[in-house]
Amino acid sequence: MIKKIYIAGPLFNKHEQMYLEDIAKELEGNGYDCFLPHRDQPPEVKESDLKGTDMSQEIKDLIFKTDLDALDAADLTVALLTGQDIDSGTSAEIGHTYAKEKPVIAINANERRYRNLFVEGMLTVTVNNIDQLIPEIEKLN
Repeated sequence: MIKKIYIAGPLFNKHEQMYLEDIAKELEGNGYDCFLPHRDQPPEVKESDLKGTDMSQEIKDLIFKTDLDALDAADLTVALLTGQDIDSGTSAEIGHTYAKEKPVIAINANERRYRNLFVEGMLTVTVNNIDQLIPEIEKLN
């Protein structure tokens, strides 16, 4: 039974962050417990840490551990696959989820691009839009 969902995707601009937040809103509105990396860090991680490139190794380690723990606790990963290529961090999250034998639902946001076939092989299903997520999750339950 899927209850916890990790939301993966690029975080390079406000548009990407807002799209990921829209995914979380849809899932949480349907009763799922979601982890969103740029939103759900512990209080020691300040918002300015997430925007800057000058963070301490201690904060980097804390973010890594928080994200890894959330990935391990999740029953499913939803991954946003937009942009020229699949984001390297998103690819790592997909690979970790796949290695744990958990499903990955990808959202391509109607972008038609060639994707890395190795990463694509780890996807359970790809949908075009947020409104297609809940029916696909229900099929997995």
